[in-house]
Amino acid sequence: MSSLAASRDRPQRGAPVGLRFFGYAALALALMWLDQRGGILDRVRYGLQAVVYPLQIALNSPAAALNWTRDIFAQRALLQAENRALRDALRASEIRGMRNAALERENAELLGLRESVRGKASRWLPARVIDQQLDAQRHRLTVDRGGRNGVTTGQIAVATGGILGQSLRVGPSSTEIILLSDPSSGVPVQIVRTGARTLAIGSGKPGELSLPYLPLQTDIIAGDLLVSSGLGGVFPADYPVAKVVEVRRDSGSPLAVVRASTLAALDRERVVGFLWLDPVQPTAEMPP
Repeated sequence: MSSLAASRDRPQRGAPVGLRFFGYAALALALMWLDQRGGILDRVRYGLQAVVYPLQIALNSPAAALNWTRDIFAQRALLQAENRALRDALRASEIRGMRNAALERENAELLGLRESVRGKASRWLPARVIDQQLDAQRHRLTVDRGGRNGVTTGQIAVATGGILGQSLRVGPSSTEIILLSDPSSGVPVQIVRTGARTLAIGSGKPGELSLPYLPLQTDIIAGDLLVSSGLGGVFPADYPVAKVVEVRRDSGSPLAVVRASTLAALDRERVVGFLWLDPVQPTAEMPP
């Protein structure tokens, strides 16, 4: 009881509640009047915004940095995908361009081959070279036509420039051609300028023939054109074979040394053709 009485006798601290309410209301009215008259609260808000802005930036920076990093990586992945697509498209375009160029060359070779065999054969078959063997002892080409296409052993093979060789081994879908420059190959030829006939033998060097059976006094000079003579009935007559590039005469030998270069590019041909020659009609016997 003594403590309760002591608390009642103790003086009250602070202003009464009613007085504080009146003071706050008066302050609020004063602020409203000042804001309406001079816009003081706008200036206060402006100052507070200036103070709070750095805090907002600091609080939003991690999220903004994360979003920015995510966008950068997404754009980078998109650009990389676009670059890969563009590189693939460019590579495909280059391949198509090279293929078209190759087809144009093959078409030109086929047109030239067709023109060169016109009137010399009853049928011809184009073939693409798929392999070649050029060494000191063997000059061979392998093409993608064989027995299924009607090719037979010993059939004449030609190129744009002239005679290439003849088929040696025929498979169902491929054929091995022995070239004129092979050491075991030979073709009867005729000098266009003089009409002299001889035999051209493969020298073992790509695109080179030798004429080993010409007498020393034979009229032959560098630049003479050699065509097939048709003797033996194997090669068609008057078909281009080679051009003479060198003639040497040694008084100590009865034969001239003659080198010729084939008109067909034996080591560079891409397309060749097989010929079916017209059958030769036998000559009628002369009456007595």
